Amino acid sequence: MKELRIRMLAGVFVVAAVLSWAVARLWNAVGTLPSVPLAAPVVLALIAVVLLATALSLRARLRAQRERRPGAKGVDPLMAARAVVFGQASALVAALVAGMYGGTGAFLLESLDIPARRDQAIYAGFSVLTGLAVIGAALFLERVCKLPEDDDDHTGAAPAA
Repeated sequence: MKELRIRMLAGVFVVAAVLSWAVARLWNAVGTLPSVPLAAPVVLALIAVVLLATALSLRARLRAQRERRPGAKGVDPLMAARAVVFGQASALVAALVAGMYGGTGAFLLESLDIPARRDQAIYAGFSVLTGLAVIGAALFLERVCKLPEDDDDHTGAAPAA
């Protein structure tokens, strides 16, 4: 399984932000801009909490397994792989959503004197922050589930006959 690349996530964020900003400008010229829902940062924060709780739980179980504590509950490799896939998918979607709300929020910064637009800009800003929290939690989960490098294969020594 390939690791998430921060450059790719940043690219998704930037492209989504630029497109969202352009669409917000166009939409505002035609009519009223759609609102940023208050639920957006709440849902993203819940996803970040779930990812972080999963990572902390797996880290504790893996540590207990490594230290061979009596009664340590092992980690099923398939469950760890599923957790990583969930984290990677969440990070990609969070980068896209955070970019969309970031672009919309950047457009809304032009009209902070209007109370409704100011509230929308605040919701968009919180959505970007919680999207970044999802990405951070997903990267942490991925790091927790990463297998240690096999040093025997990288020594360059010839195999024993």
